[in-house]
Amino acid sequence: MGTSLPPVAVPAPRSTTPAPRRRAPRPSTVTLKVTMALTGTVFALYVLVHMIGNLKVYTGAEHFDAYAHWLRTLAEPLLPYEGALWIFRVVLLACLVAHVGASALIVVRARRARGRVRRTGMGWRRIPATLMPYTGLVLLVFIVVHILDLTTGTRPVAPAGFVDPTQTSSDAYQNLTESLQRWPMAVFYLFVMAMLFLHLVHGLWTLANDFGVTGQRTRQVWALVALVVAGAVALGDLSIPIAVLAGWVG
Repeated sequence: MGTSLPPVAVPAPRSTTPAPRRRAPRPSTVTLKVTMALTGTVFALYVLVHMIGNLKVYTGAEHFDAYAHWLRTLAEPLLPYEGALWIFRVVLLACLVAHVGASALIVVRARRARGRVRRTGMGWRRIPATLMPYTGLVLLVFIVVHILDLTTGTRPVAPAGFVDPTQTSSDAYQNLTESLQRWPMAVFYLFVMAMLFLHLVHGLWTLANDFGVTGQRTRQVWALVALVVAGAVALGDLSIPIAVLAGWVG
């Protein structure tokens, strides 16, 4: 009898159908980061200019009220009363929506990519980056409180003596000082300014990454600029509640 040969395994035919490619998320993460960088730049310039304007409180009620009134009449008669101010508000609101939306998407994607793995060995220099979502949330709450306190005069957030501006005058000095003479509000402002420093210093630093700056020397200079700008804004705004509570202003 002949020896039977073992059966030969015949490989299955390869499928010619290409595997479906995983679609990249839209908008891309690069687009989201650039959006945050651009809108963050707008906010950084705004808080810097806003802080400089706030420092006019040290020149007295007359000058500070005149400055507040000037903001409402800016570009008249080309624009109506408060026209320029509303343009600023609309632009800032659009930037806020884009900034918060992009940030939320980036955080969600990062957590999905990381899974349950937690980052370890992060030094103190990474604290601002780690706290960015939380400092951003604090600033978001502050924006609402600030508007109710010093823009719309809504009680009980605003002081009892809040005076609405008119087309001929402003009582911004009185509104500001009366608000910060309340300990809870003054302490809240101090806390928020500390959070603003952390958020701003890291946000400005990440602009170098988001805009593709690779030179080591340039990155070092930009890190210093970020620290100086964030520190100046925070210290300038921090000084005002302290000055009011100490009786130097108001």
